Amino acid sequence: MSSNTSSLVVDRLCDKAKLQNTAVACFYVDFASREEQSPTNMLGSLLKQIVGGLEKIPDEIRETFQDYKKIIGGRGLRVSEIVEMLQTVTSLQPTFICVDALDECVERHRPEVLDSLRQILEKSPNTRIFLTGRRHIRGEIDKHLGGRVEILFIKPHYDDIVGYIQMRLNKDTSLNAMDSGLEAEIIKSITENIPET
Repeated sequence: MSSNTSSLVVDRLCDKAKLQNTAVACFYVDFASREEQSPTNMLGSLLKQIVGGLEKIPDEIRETFQDYKKIIGGRGLRVSEIVEMLQTVTSLQPTFICVDALDECVERHRPEVLDSLRQILEKSPNTRIFLTGRRHIRGEIDKHLGGRVEILFIKPHYDDIVGYIQMRLNKDTSLNAMDSGLEAEIIKSITENIPET
């Protein structure tokens, strides 16, 4: 699923959240920063977003953070502790958790992230998770979230791909670097290498 489609879904969820007592938390996996995007960082970011939207922070979460302030050296929270807190806050209100480009997450981190999401779903029946990623991670998703997911394949139309490439090429700041022949060659090369569904 493209980031544009994902952004539309997230925008729609955020609009819905304004009208209802609903939380929305999103994490966008960035290939360039994926080594720094550990399960702790990803889940911690989701927790921070949800807690930030609460009128009152639950006592157990506030106390956990107070306890960690006392630890010399500032050891951070463990994934299991973050998951427990996410279970607590997502059980307080309907929650949508969105993770975009999960396939860009470091392969060794994906099982822990997916297993953490499964644990949240088990304790929070009003939580829904929206994941995007390329097809090759479907098996991992099924393994960790099997029975709890609905998979939808989206493939852009040829005209959409060409339009996007042309838009990006038109934003090129090197005015003399592109001519119509090079543009046609770039479009042909990219569209010929799009995998079949």
